[in-house]
Amino acid sequence: MSAPNLRVIPAIADVPAAAWNRCADEPGAYNPFTSHAFLKALEDARCVSGRSGWRPQHLILEAKGGEVLAVAPAYLKAHSQGEYIFDHGWAEAYERAGGSYYPKLQIAVPFTPVPGRRFLAAPGPMQQEHERLLAAGAIEVVKRSGLSSLHATFATDGEAERLGNAGLLQRVTQQYHWKNEGYGSFDDFLAALSSRKRKTMRKERETALSAGLTVRHVTGRDITEAHWDTFFGFYMDTGSRKWGRPYLTRNFFSLLGATMADQCLLFFAERDGRPIAGALNMIGGDCLYGRYWGCVEHHPCLHFELCYYQAIEFAIRHKLPRVEAGAQGEHKLARGYLPVPTYSLHWIADPSFRRAVDRFLVEERAHMAEQRDLLAEYAPFRRTVDAAEA
Repeated sequence: MSAPNLRVIPAIADVPAAAWNRCADEPGAYNPFTSHAFLKALEDARCVSGRSGWRPQHLILEAKGGEVLAVAPAYLKAHSQGEYIFDHGWAEAYERAGGSYYPKLQIAVPFTPVPGRRFLAAPGPMQQEHERLLAAGAIEVVKRSGLSSLHATFATDGEAERLGNAGLLQRVTQQYHWKNEGYGSFDDFLAALSSRKRKTMRKERETALSAGLTVRHVTGRDITEAHWDTFFGFYMDTGSRKWGRPYLTRNFFSLLGATMADQCLLFFAERDGRPIAGALNMIGGDCLYGRYWGCVEHHPCLHFELCYYQAIEFAIRHKLPRVEAGAQGEHKLARGYLPVPTYSLHWIADPSFRRAVDRFLVEERAHMAEQRDLLAEYAPFRRTVDAAEA
């Protein structure tokens, strides 16, 4: 049997959706962000292009007869923006030493700090071998193109272990995720908390809606262009304040609604039927993913209600195992979202710089492990029966 061939394509439209999704899909663990539809919407809406500094260079591993064995969403990057795994310090150090850090090859879902497989090999007895060949092919692309480095961000722990053993450097960071312990209701979740934290959450939920606000859920075919118009206004307000230039265009949300409506979930806070705040979530096979939020009126605790508590209630009602609420945010800990490790993989072309990065990552991994242990001490869950209940 001849060895598979690696091909680089400049647009995801160049590979059939069925072939891509066969590699990306996992039974019971569907991740909407690595789907052909989501990545194509980013390209069709011009959110990623040469002008954005995200130039698509997707990797396709094919058998001799043209069968797609594995794929990776890959981009030639001219900067480090929109990644959420920060390597600006690496870039500055490399350039101070006389090197050119950019362009680099980034295997990622643009603007999306959601963990999931990045080397997407189709299921079967050769899955891990095709994963390895795809990673080796990505390194070869970096070498032949004269790029500084390869970065696969928000990979799975399995990829990190397997490909770390194959020579990629492993970076460990963290996020805050909520885990469904089989709760039958939000009150069941509250019952698992310490008395003080339980009272705080109830007070926050009461405060969030105390100005006469109501919350409405909209999903699937019920989402209209008017809903996207409203939400885009919220997104632009938050994006302009946090990033200076929001990454996503209005057309992206229309394309998302047209191709992935059943995976989209909007929470709107309304006053007299008029939305004044909103949050967009994506529904996966085993997870609710919180993505963007914004408002035109500021109310205490409303962000917590729309982004965290409504998500928990939805996950409990629909028996989803977890909620992932995005990058950073130690304030999530008090709302029941616990620290979990997230993984990235890196290959640096320059041997001396690779050794320096490796040393840094060893120290960083130890620090992150200590931090997770420390933060776990502040989790809101009961360790023993509350004194008031004893």
